[in-house]
Amino acid sequence: MDRRTAFKLRFRIIKIKLIWNNLIYFLLQMASFHTKTFTKHDDYMTPKSAWDNIKQYIPRDKVIWEAFYGDGTSGIHLTELGFNVIHEDIDFFKNDRGDILVSNPPFTLVKQVLKRLLELDKPFIMILPSSKINTSYFREWKDKHIQIIIPRKRIQFIKLVDGKVPEKQKKACNFDCFYYCYKMNLPSDIVWLE
Repeated sequence: MDRRTAFKLRFRIIKIKLIWNNLIYFLLQMASFHTKTFTKHDDYMTPKSAWDNIKQYIPRDKVIWEAFYGDGTSGIHLTELGFNVIHEDIDFFKNDRGDILVSNPPFTLVKQVLKRLLELDKPFIMILPSSKINTSYFREWKDKHIQIIIPRKRIQFIKLVDGKVPEKQKKACNFDCFYYCYKMNLPSDIVWLE
């Protein structure tokens, strides 16, 4: 092999190593971004409009357990809409309150929440990402009669950062959610909000 061919070969090897290292760096960055993204999804508070949009489907003669406290405003919103609400800062996994559950659970705990809901076997309305219906753990509900309410537009959750609403928070939620319902006797299995 002559010097020129050897130089070209070494140059290609160096180039391949650089590309490989950049690819590994990129993949590691994406992995950490993914993890950081999911840890922040539990800080989305429910706006009053989310409950106002479905108030006609929530029974007025039942005690509602808003099981996930968040910043405390969700229970206040439901109470302002005229519902009898239990909304305490207690552990959902160790307690059982009210006649029905109406809540927006932490999205990072959905798998555990669904398991607990199976144990409780109570009527519920849960706001969850629309993609959750495709998960393997949601398949445990395949023999249950799940009904879905589909909002007319995306729910604009109130994002908290370090427990506070940022001054310049933009109102552009980038994920779709459904109201997943169980034992709610809705007029149809899929309700499209107008």
